[in-house]
Amino acid sequence: MLELNFQKQLTHFPLNVRFDINKEIVILFGPSGSGKTTILNCIAGLTHPDEGRILLNDRSLYRKGKKPVPVQHRKIGYLFQDYALFPHMTVKKNIEYGASEDSLVNQLTKVVCIEHLMNKFPRQISGGEKQRVALVRALATQPDLLLLDEPFSSLDTKTKEECHHELKRLHKIWKIPIILVTHDEQEAKKLGDRIIYMNQGDAVE
Repeated sequence: MLELNFQKQLTHFPLNVRFDINKEIVILFGPSGSGKTTILNCIAGLTHPDEGRILLNDRSLYRKGKKPVPVQHRKIGYLFQDYALFPHMTVKKNIEYGASEDSLVNQLTKVVCIEHLMNKFPRQISGGEKQRVALVRALATQPDLLLLDEPFSSLDTKTKEECHHELKRLHKIWKIPIILVTHDEQEAKKLGDRIIYMNQGDAVE
């Protein structure tokens, strides 16, 4: 379980976050600039709240007054909006970076059907293929939590449908909490077990 109870001052308003997430897909929905990505970055450890706490499976990742757990020790998979693949590495090397087991990498690449891409570079594959590679790379670390920041926004309709299906299928297999950021209401309703609406820094379910 992920437990969030923290505050952070943003440029135009304070961010107030207080909710728990079990093994479900939770959508953070709202307009650009409402604090959605900041929440993900606080959970991942890329930035820190001003006060409060963040707990994952009863392990304290952040608590005011104590040293935060470093990014690399949080066991969190983070899929960025632009996928953040290393351009100088093949798909295989991208996935193996930070992976915990070769057997898991092989299993994941079969699940999302990207075995034929392993020797290609990111510039040689499509947007949908990059999305799948980035998703496998995130899952190959065996995370306790998966964060997705508008991962489907740049995809065409057909590829987006395929990736929606893939995400729901993988979630049934791995059963970990997933937080997905979007400002697409149809996508939010389709993918989310719960939807949390962001409005000027306040999170309302």
